[in-house]
Amino acid sequence: MVEILFYLLICILIINFLLERWLDYLNSTKWSSELPHELEGIYDDEKYKKSMEYEKIKHHFSTITESLGFLTVLVLFATGAFGWLDNAVRSLAIKNPIHISLIYFAILALLTEIASFPFKWYDTFIIEERFGFNKSTLRLFLLDQVKGLLIGALVGGSILYLIVWIYLVAGNLFWLYTLVVISSFSVFMLLFYSSLIVPLFNRQTPLEDGDLKDAITSFSLKTGFLLDNIFVIDGSKRSSKANAYFTGLGSKKRIVLYDTLISELNTEEIVAVLAHEIGHYRKHHVYSGLLFSLLSTALMLYIFALVSGHNAFSQVLGSDNPGFHLAIISFGILYTPLSLVIGLGMNFLSRVNEYQADRFAREEYGGQYLASALKKLSVSNLSNLTPHPFYVFFHYSHPTLLQRLNKLKEIM
Repeated sequence: MVEILFYLLICILIINFLLERWLDYLNSTKWSSELPHELEGIYDDEKYKKSMEYEKIKHHFSTITESLGFLTVLVLFATGAFGWLDNAVRSLAIKNPIHISLIYFAILALLTEIASFPFKWYDTFIIEERFGFNKSTLRLFLLDQVKGLLIGALVGGSILYLIVWIYLVAGNLFWLYTLVVISSFSVFMLLFYSSLIVPLFNRQTPLEDGDLKDAITSFSLKTGFLLDNIFVIDGSKRSSKANAYFTGLGSKKRIVLYDTLISELNTEEIVAVLAHEIGHYRKHHVYSGLLFSLLSTALMLYIFALVSGHNAFSQVLGSDNPGFHLAIISFGILYTPLSLVIGLGMNFLSRVNEYQADRFAREEYGGQYLASALKKLSVSNLSNLTPHPFYVFFHYSHPTLLQRLNKLKEIM
């Protein structure tokens, strides 16, 4: 049983890695040194060549990092390193199984962070810097890493402690109680993420009175979607890339505009982007997405509860001591094929939702403004506008720019 499970996990890792490399290869076949005719009027030749160079460099970099990660996991499996670490933690005379799991995951997380740090630095200060995106300083970059670790330890550690405790005492109902915990945490973060977590990294200030605020307020009144909380976030201190998002529910709804977005788009284009986001709320995409996510989590937890008690999940990692932390690592890999299928479904649903939100923005404000905003943002971010259809199917939560523009033309 253990040997079969071992080779099954190895096969899943290899197949998943090869699938990703195949998709990357297909995507690379769409690269062209000449501006495709469908991009005329969106990119000029020089900007297009720069976007292709950016795409190629990011592709090669991700291939290297993902290949190293894949080889590292294979070595850890082959050497029994996961089991060795479990034995090392237990040798500290720690008897509480919850503390064993917490220390085990803390060590893994710290080692992963140390190993990934050089690649994060290279991506930020070499690649993003080369193409004019990076605005972060080394001090800010280091502070972000430290803050991320501390928040992960505090929040993640607390949630993990509760889940492991439930795993030990709830028996067959583990999946249900854990689902309640995860659901509650998800809703809490949806409501308070922007007011509790974001301020630790960025400064958010209320949008100043002026033409933009008047235009947003006027549109929100027209659509009956009252917006009192409109904030500007200082995203430019890290990157020149532009963005905007909605967060929260009910009275906790909040619009967050990146200062880079305000500098790149005119008033009509910004309102069109917000109209798209309001469309997500009007079409109840936030709730349907949350429900879909919780249902998929429930399925995963239920299956895990059924199989995690088998000692093979620990033994396959090189330890004779059953434990939640070892079971979740083995199960996480074993669950990969089903997770892939669920991910495809969620991406498909997300792309459908994007079209619906685009239609709302077109009907309530103006498709030409949204189209103009999408073009500007894609060009300024050097987005790949000609990805392979298979790559889009597997990885894109949004339709491509050309797909969205064509759909807008159909309804305009």
